Amino acid sequence: MLKRHLLLALGVALTCSPANAAEGNAEAAKGKISMCIGCHGIPGYRTSFPEVYPVPKLGGQHPEYIVRALQAYKSGARSHPTMRGIAGGLSDQDMADLAAYYGGGK
Repeated sequence: MLKRHLLLALGVALTCSPANAAEGNAEAAKGKISMCIGCHGIPGYRTSFPEVYPVPKLGGQHPEYIVRALQAYKSGARSHPTMRGIAGGLSDQDMADLAAYYGGGK
């Protein structure tokens, strides 16, 4: 039983690895960032729904982190309603492109 669980975990890890991820295109992301800059592009911006907290700066984040965060919002593992709605409409390629753009420090 333990062996089966370890194999399942390994399979999930390999499926989610950056080697199997879509290759991001920062230039293609320029046509996709309008949904991000309304919050993440305002220095010092704080949301007011579902609670008040600072909105993180995306520029300079590791691309893998951005992709995993967007995947978590899309799956519901992260629960911010606005981000879940936005991520729900993103393809794997969209996520990779956004990650390449913001990972480059934009």
